[in-house]
Amino acid sequence: MNFAELGIDADIVEALESRGITSPFPIQEQAIPVALTGQDVIGQAKTGTGKTLGFGLPLLQSLGKDPEKGAKALVVVPTRELAIQVADDLKLASSNRSTMVAAIYGGKAYEEQVSEINAGAQVIVGTPGRLIDLSKQKLLDLGNIRFMVLDEADEMLDLGFLPDVERLFAYTPDGRQTMLFSATMPGTIVTMARKYQNRPVHIRTNDPDEGQTKADIKQFVYRAHALDKDEVVGRILQAEGRGKTVIFTKTKRQASKVSEELVDRGFNATALHGDMTQEARERSMIAFRTGKKDILVATEVAARGIDVDDVTHVINYTIPEDEKAYLHRVGRTGRAGRLGIAVTFVDWEDLTRWGHINTALEFGQPDPTETYSSSAHLFEDLNIPAGTKGRIAKSKRPEGWKPGDDEKPRGNRSGSSSQGGGRGGQGGNRGGGDRNRNGGDRKPQGDKPAQGSAPKAAPKSETHGGGEHQRPATPRTRNRTRGGNKPA
Repeated sequence: MNFAELGIDADIVEALESRGITSPFPIQEQAIPVALTGQDVIGQAKTGTGKTLGFGLPLLQSLGKDPEKGAKALVVVPTRELAIQVADDLKLASSNRSTMVAAIYGGKAYEEQVSEINAGAQVIVGTPGRLIDLSKQKLLDLGNIRFMVLDEADEMLDLGFLPDVERLFAYTPDGRQTMLFSATMPGTIVTMARKYQNRPVHIRTNDPDEGQTKADIKQFVYRAHALDKDEVVGRILQAEGRGKTVIFTKTKRQASKVSEELVDRGFNATALHGDMTQEARERSMIAFRTGKKDILVATEVAARGIDVDDVTHVINYTIPEDEKAYLHRVGRTGRAGRLGIAVTFVDWEDLTRWGHINTALEFGQPDPTETYSSSAHLFEDLNIPAGTKGRIAKSKRPEGWKPGDDEKPRGNRSGSSSQGGGRGGQGGNRGGGDRNRNGGDRKPQGDKPAQGSAPKAAPKSETHGGGEHQRPATPRTRNRTRGGNKPA
């Protein structure tokens, strides 16, 4: 089966083939023919199984090769990163047409996005908040929308976007074709479908016997000690066949710290979290997608909707809040028919929460195996070469590595193992390897005396740096007056 056999026009098929996309996935095989008839669709398939093209190709084809300017199709997504990814996929598929696709999301200046709308973009891909904002300001007209898509509808529900989505429906005409795609189908989503869709065809490609997690993801759960996690992660990152990797943390600060720790250990890591500016988040995602960085350390909210096909490993540095969050996290790997590996660390204090996730997903692992960086089963499970340590040898550092990335000057008082040192770091190398080794010498030689204290006389034979800081031997004097010490 190929896309042409599904009824997709030759110019779109050619655009997909230019990027090596030739064979449709099950959700695409079933959804595309139905959507091309103009029928409303509910598409249910697990994360990473090709839902974007399942709704995107019928939408683009229905608009025609040279569509009239102005917003005709609206794709609503839960996150900024997913808006960018979906827009890029639709731009690729329509690259042989005059169709314009605009990504509309918060965190960036209005001017560029409004400019794309004014230029006549026919396909609008956006997050609810920015779409509503522009509509209220009369900068985006949704009155002529013919196709409306909710992508990752369950994530929008989890993030509290349901009222915004309903408002967007109110901005669009009743006669539109509506498609709703989701990995899971909670009752609220079903209710929305009944309210806003016209006799939708429900397409489900999940195998009922497969379980809730995808069969092409190998999953390992370890009870790990907090102080050993970085070393364990460093060893996992050197496993045979390890490619792009997403590491999930609970907090923004932890994402930053873990990223810095991995950089210090010689890995090509970058962070993604809500405290970063939108420009910084986009730079991180571009670096990750293009392979300039092969490790993305992210908080769950920031990483929702990340769609990168060639992620081989997902590491849950901290366990997620519930089974839904777990499925969203591990769904970042094993995408587009590829195999993936998911590793989850469970702290001692998280065993109760893990118990709930384990029961909900029927893992059969209520008591994860106690695991350390030296555990034999860790190396065996994840195909880690024997003798691997959690720090990359200098001779194996990636191309373009900066000499100062992991070497700190001796005597660095902060003891930080992270770039930039100080407060943003990991609190120092646990082994103390980067701490001052000169007998606890805390004050750099040659420092000026503190204000209000008399300079100490240096012995005649003392030199500092080849005489650079030599001082004449002067008699010691002490001024005990209350007004402060002044040189004699």
